[in-house]
Amino acid sequence: MNTSKNNDSNKQYTKGTLGTFGGVFTPSILTILGLILFLRLGYVVGQGGLWRTLIILALANGISVLTTISLSAIATSLTVKGGGDYYLISRTLGLEFGGAIGLVLFLAQSVSIAFYCIGFGEVISGILQVQTGYFPQVIAAGAVMFLFIFAWLGADWATRLQYMVMAVLIAALISFFVGGMVKWDSALMVENWKTNSGAQGFWVLFAIFFPAVTGFTQGVSMSGDLKDPGKSLPVGIFMAVGLSMLVYFFASIIMAATLPKETLISDYNAMQHVAVVDFLIVAGVIAATLSSAMASFLGAPRILQSLSGDRIFPVLNLFAKGVGSSDNPRRGVLLSGGIALCMIAIGKLNLIAPIVSMFFLVSYGLLNYATFFEARSGSPSFRPRFKFYDYRVSLVGGAACLVAMLAVNVTAGVVAIAFLTAIYQYLKRTAGPSRWADSQRSYHLKMVRQHLFAAAEETEHPRNWRPQLMVFTNDVKRRRPIIQFASWLQGSSGVTAAVQVLEGKGAAMVKYRETAAAALKKNIKEEKVEMFPLVISTPDLDIGIHALIQSYGIGPLRPNTILANWIEPLPRFESDENARELGYYMRIAFRQECNIVLLNIKAKEWINPEALPAGQKRIDVWWEGDASSRLMLLFAYILTRNSKWQDARIRVLDTVYDKASEKTVADLEKTLSDFRIDAVPEIVPTRDINTVVAYSADAALVFFPFRLKNYTPLDPFGNSLDLLFSQLQTAVSVLAARDIDLDAEPDEGGAAELAAANDAFYGALKKEEKAEQDADEASRLAEEKLKKLQAAALSNADEDTVRRLNAEALSAKDAAVKAARKAAKWSAKVINYKKDLEKMGETVPGD
Repeated sequence: MNTSKNNDSNKQYTKGTLGTFGGVFTPSILTILGLILFLRLGYVVGQGGLWRTLIILALANGISVLTTISLSAIATSLTVKGGGDYYLISRTLGLEFGGAIGLVLFLAQSVSIAFYCIGFGEVISGILQVQTGYFPQVIAAGAVMFLFIFAWLGADWATRLQYMVMAVLIAALISFFVGGMVKWDSALMVENWKTNSGAQGFWVLFAIFFPAVTGFTQGVSMSGDLKDPGKSLPVGIFMAVGLSMLVYFFASIIMAATLPKETLISDYNAMQHVAVVDFLIVAGVIAATLSSAMASFLGAPRILQSLSGDRIFPVLNLFAKGVGSSDNPRRGVLLSGGIALCMIAIGKLNLIAPIVSMFFLVSYGLLNYATFFEARSGSPSFRPRFKFYDYRVSLVGGAACLVAMLAVNVTAGVVAIAFLTAIYQYLKRTAGPSRWADSQRSYHLKMVRQHLFAAAEETEHPRNWRPQLMVFTNDVKRRRPIIQFASWLQGSSGVTAAVQVLEGKGAAMVKYRETAAAALKKNIKEEKVEMFPLVISTPDLDIGIHALIQSYGIGPLRPNTILANWIEPLPRFESDENARELGYYMRIAFRQECNIVLLNIKAKEWINPEALPAGQKRIDVWWEGDASSRLMLLFAYILTRNSKWQDARIRVLDTVYDKASEKTVADLEKTLSDFRIDAVPEIVPTRDINTVVAYSADAALVFFPFRLKNYTPLDPFGNSLDLLFSQLQTAVSVLAARDIDLDAEPDEGGAAELAAANDAFYGALKKEEKAEQDADEASRLAEEKLKKLQAAALSNADEDTVRRLNAEALSAKDAAVKAARKAAKWSAKVINYKKDLEKMGETVPGD
């Protein structure tokens, strides 16, 4: 793939000379007011009735309006250069989408030249009443050559031709509308309002009419020839769409009010019966076909020029060159003209035309999606000057385009999408790095932000554990093996940071750090692995590593595992005390609850799993039944998910704990079954360094645990790791900082504990409320009984009454005390449950 710079940057951008009217409005309106208006609108009115026709107009033009709003937003949020739709989509959705839509739009517009010129040839044949089979094609070829001259001369000359065509078109419409007012028949309009039985279906008529609105962005292709694209594009397109809507609306009403259904349905030249000067309608048809073809002849080469300038398809690079101060794409004009002539010669336009319409519709859908994508990415750079915009408009516009594709022609839509998808996939594999800044990074960053916050809200659970690795890569000679191993260890679920720590300060260290970062990034790219490079410099190694381990990461995405080469040469520790110094830094990581993984390998002995025979591709895990053992087993399983290790066999080795070895094997098999990990358990008679070497010397990879004692890493037998590492081909030693429950159930863990604590808190809260109500009621009753007793005493009641009331008062007081104690008890429980929830980080109601 050619890796030269983007054409936008290696030559100064040439500013155009056309304004809004000539550069955008004119080509757009002339394409919209085309053959459908003059030859098919009457048929739609006759078949569907006026009410259905107005609905079809509203739906079709609704897509135009929605897409125009999207276009206005995105065109006023960046500096628009040549290429129109292609430029806007590629600079938003990226090289792959842009390249695919650019190529199909160029082909679609080139074929459209032939399509419109064939229409012109058929009209001329009808006027001359020539029935020769190839005569329309000959006329069409002549029209292509005629229009080729204006396209070759440049946009200024072509615009002058379009002004002449517009004058003819205006005269034809005036003749039609004047005739319509003269021949107006209200009763006929009422008759034509309804739909007769047996008429064509709604979506069939929609499919017939819809191509009329597919040309509203023809002016967008002229973006490179505009003085101020950001201003001209939205204004010109809105003007064209708005005016064309009015023309089609009133033309439909005139048709319904002047001609009977039979004429509308059977005579495609029905407009001539309405017009004051019928020949002007014929001239209008001719003008419509030529203007549409001219717009395509201007647009196609400019899309190709912009696409070629971006060097996406090397074979098209020669079409990037333009001629003159306006950078007229004459090479593209030649190719477009050649394609048009070939299509006229083939003569299969009726087969190709539906697919071409779908290409335009796909481009409108992608334009809506691109604007939605840009707006939803949340990038501060999206600052459209067009203020009447909401991202939901683009979403509705994109969905409407998809619905229209299915409604108009499902087969053509599927073919168009399949063709576009094929080009997209091709570019994804071959295009290389992007040549410009699109919105994909902004979108990814927005998704990262949303997902990080969402993940932070969820409670940690063993089922969601995945390796988040921090890999120390100071030893450049052993960097390649450890980077490869890290990529296997993270699998497709983890995230890895490849770290290099430099000790020093000053300007020289800044430069050195930049050089080291570039080298590390290059090494990662060469190994074709997914990880993030990080090079830091620190005046003090102890402080730097402390800070790095504690602070690296964001939100829930923090390293949980440290991976390092055994005796990684540190900047200032290259003596025999390396192991102790390494153990010191491992202790720092361990206290931060990071698992430690030590890899022992020399570059010249590094394993290539794909080169190993099936029998030797074995991973041995030396089992002790502790947290480190479970972590080693999980790492071994993750390795087998990698394509290079997928046919490897995991063997778990344990020591006989008692004479009943069968029980030990059964227990180990049950453990592996509970963990849902396919592995072969094996019992060894003794457990010492010689046994490990004897059983695992031929293994492709060996996992065994280690421990730290006074900052010194020791193997399971209390020896220095050097002793065991030196006798194994490739070995990995693991120390787990936190236990991982490999058979954890969804209903267990932090989420279940939080749910139980929530249930306990809110349950106690309800009981506290009920107990307080009961206590208040008991206190009220006790007070009431006391008042009755006092009243009886003051009224000199008899002794039995006083005795009875006194007993009732004492009983009520007792009940009130008990109720108060019960309420206090539940209040204390609520306080305790609230503290439990706060320890879990949960927000709880205040007092």
